[in-house]
Amino acid sequence: MKDLKKYSNKTKAAFVLLVVMLLILLGNFNTLQNSKNVNENINAIYKDRLVVAHYIFQYSKQLHFIKGEAEKLDLSDNIKKDEIIHTLNIIHNIDDLYAKTVLTNKEKQYFDTFLSACKEINHQVENKNWNKIASSSAEALKTLDALSQIQIEEGKLKLAAANNMYSKNNSLGQLQIALLIILGGITFYLLIKKIKKTIKIPEPPSLN
Repeated sequence: MKDLKKYSNKTKAAFVLLVVMLLILLGNFNTLQNSKNVNENINAIYKDRLVVAHYIFQYSKQLHFIKGEAEKLDLSDNIKKDEIIHTLNIIHNIDDLYAKTVLTNKEKQYFDTFLSACKEINHQVENKNWNKIASSSAEALKTLDALSQIQIEEGKLKLAAANNMYSKNNSLGQLQIALLIILGGITFYLLIKKIKKTIKIPEPPSLN
């Protein structure tokens, strides 16, 4: 009966240790997964938001130039045409880079609208319709403002998700520390119990 009780206590202790170790393992796995997601969000903020913001700035710079050239009255039609066509080529070089980034559905719609405006500018250059070019440039710039706002909103969402996962990792880390303390306490208790059973206190010498 004593052996059965001893065996039962050892089984209980082993079961508790196993549960604690399993919880730590699951927590570790979850932490690693969250860390991977945080890394992906940070990369997305850079690749699909900050880099795209730079593309939008380049677009805006070139369109302001086109609008300004179209509105100038002291330039000949041929000079205007050559400079605007050259600037459109610079814009088209950015198009492919922008299209390779991850676009939301809303962002894709605005980007398609922007491309249509640029196509209209390209068409009106051949007709030397400078008023229409200035108007289309202004519309394209408004679309860029909308795209820029999307970058801010999407960047905030990615950052919020990364911060949320960081908080979860922090909580899991604290839980793991608590479980390790429990594990250490159980181990220490079992060791002390074993030492007490092993060491026999000698009996005091008899006075007789």
